[in-house]
Amino acid sequence: MKAIVITRPGGPEVLQLQERPRPVPAAHEVLIKVKAIGLNRSDLGLREGKYGGALVNGVVPGLEVAGEVVEVGASAPRWGVGDQVCALLTDGAYAEYAAIDARHCLPVPAGWSLEEAASLPETTFTVWSNVFQMAALQPSETVLVHGGSSGIGLTLIQIATALGNKVLATAGTADKCRDCEKFGAARCVNYKEEDFEQAFKEEKINVILDMVGGDYTAKNLRLLAPDGRLQYINAMNGPKVELSLLDIMTKRLRLSGSMLRPRSAEFKAALAAEVEKHVWPLAASGQLKPVIYKTFPLAEAAKAQELMASSEHIGKILLVNEG
Repeated sequence: MKAIVITRPGGPEVLQLQERPRPVPAAHEVLIKVKAIGLNRSDLGLREGKYGGALVNGVVPGLEVAGEVVEVGASAPRWGVGDQVCALLTDGAYAEYAAIDARHCLPVPAGWSLEEAASLPETTFTVWSNVFQMAALQPSETVLVHGGSSGIGLTLIQIATALGNKVLATAGTADKCRDCEKFGAARCVNYKEEDFEQAFKEEKINVILDMVGGDYTAKNLRLLAPDGRLQYINAMNGPKVELSLLDIMTKRLRLSGSMLRPRSAEFKAALAAEVEKHVWPLAASGQLKPVIYKTFPLAEAAKAQELMASSEHIGKILLVNEG
């Protein structure tokens, strides 16, 4: 089969299309003929060596796919050959075939194409685990998401709105802000033109999902209401910050964060069941809609990652296998 391989830590040029053996699924796995692959910023971090340096040599990147089941392990009774599924992986998605823990697969939601479904696993798993499980967002509460026009941002906006929350957002252009509001945000602030702390200072914000870090941290703490929760999933502006412990103590704030990729198979299986229970009905009913910015052939993975690094996109970028 064809697969995109990281030949060494570095820029997009280190991604090469190579021939690789077709995976053989273990008893607890299914083999998927991959139709579409969702890109994520962690793919770029993996390629750059941020998660292990030389250990990435020869790794096939990618965390989420959608496709058709072509082989089923003996201990994976839920699925049958021909089933259309989307799934979360630790790596190995940038390929024509992928062997996946059957518990990490979910059915393609009613009315969704395979390409659209490839945008779901990483975004929905990340949003549900961070915002609704760890930060325990309640229906009457307000949530602020930085990077609102990203795949994760737009997913959170739609899910939280459907579940009765007020959603605020930040994004980097007027068009991106309009899209955030189109998908349900009560207000989106262009952080390049307006100080989001000043813009939202009158809001009672209970939860903040942040993928920026850096100097956003102090502002986030000042914005949070008493008993507020600040949840981190990335630190694009840097992981080292200065903050006031007094803000945390006086308002009883909670800071936390997570990375989905290194979590155990058992955790991901339990999370998949929760996402299917709570989020899949929203996808089937149209309350959660796909937002696909652009698709690339598998062989053009480097170009797709360059686009992601530019942050010009709104929603998800996909790789597709033809045929």
